[in-house]
Amino acid sequence: MKRNTRPVQVGSVTIGGGAPVVVQSMTNTDTRDSQATLAQIDALAAAGCEVVRLAVLNEDAAKSIGEIVGRSPLPVIADIHFDYRLALIAIEQGIHGLRLNPGNIGARWKVQEIVRAVKERQLPIRIGVNAGSLEKDLLEKYGGPTAEGMVESALGHISLLEAEGYDKIKVSLKSSQVPLMLEAYRRISERVDYPLHVGVTEAGTVRSGVVKSAVGIGALLAEGIGDTIRVSLTGDPVKEIPVALEILRVLGLRERGVDLISCPTCGRTQVDLALLAEQVEDKLSQLPPLDKPLKVAVMGCAVNGPGEAREADFGIAGGKGMGLLFRKGEIVARLPEEELLPALLQEIEAYVLKHRGIQEPVVRIQNV
Repeated sequence: MKRNTRPVQVGSVTIGGGAPVVVQSMTNTDTRDSQATLAQIDALAAAGCEVVRLAVLNEDAAKSIGEIVGRSPLPVIADIHFDYRLALIAIEQGIHGLRLNPGNIGARWKVQEIVRAVKERQLPIRIGVNAGSLEKDLLEKYGGPTAEGMVESALGHISLLEAEGYDKIKVSLKSSQVPLMLEAYRRISERVDYPLHVGVTEAGTVRSGVVKSAVGIGALLAEGIGDTIRVSLTGDPVKEIPVALEILRVLGLRERGVDLISCPTCGRTQVDLALLAEQVEDKLSQLPPLDKPLKVAVMGCAVNGPGEAREADFGIAGGKGMGLLFRKGEIVARLPEEELLPALLQEIEAYVLKHRGIQEPVVRIQNV
């Protein structure tokens, strides 16, 4: 059962309070280059991202936020450390939220200045604790980065904001070590009812980072912990979004995207199913994000194949050099092996166009 949290508003997006889990990412462009940053935000939005964060390293970057926010299709969050003046500039420029730790901003009056500004605009602040940058006194107290130390750090930052009468707070406790982040999030979820931003920080490349993120984020979401997520992968942030959406889809938390079912193959398989499934997966990746689920089955023999294909929106079941094409449980064609993929893609393309109310394809799925 999903943990009950307070809702906070990031632009037009609600996080927590029973809202669907929100997918986030972060640009890796120079924020001072508004054109490059906006191009990346557009690509993230097209992939299905719902909130985006920007690094604000200096005053020039902060002053670029106005143009970015004005043209961004997504709510924008400023990631700020140490310098309270950057937060104030970002707020003046129309930012939709902040990610900072009040404890590293400096004197209390600086925190008060930020709180006064966000209160006027009802903007949320995410307190982001990372195991790799835990405060020195907590590292000494606990003998290194521990879940207890991360929770104590988060509670300390929270108390600074609560003392100023501010409660539009989100919290994250990230680590590159999955067991550590799991324990930290479980502990904080028992202490506060603020919405939690869940992720495995510095997860790695697309290959290794996907596994870490799926295990860490997926385990917490399955326990009802987490209101917004980011899959942190090295390189192009657009590649993070399909992974995040797939984690949510697999757990039944967001009904969108394509569910591809394909059998593992065995001695009964008489078509080149591995190649066929890879080709289908590659072509499906060309589709724009769908707001409703689409189930596609690629099966290799007569044992489970027809049954699984009948349960899918579209499916193919192979035989000896031949195969069946299914649509909504009904056999619509018996085809030679080489015609199965083009026929399946044609069915899917027609469905997507109809679903989107488009007469002609915008991006056509190319047959092999």
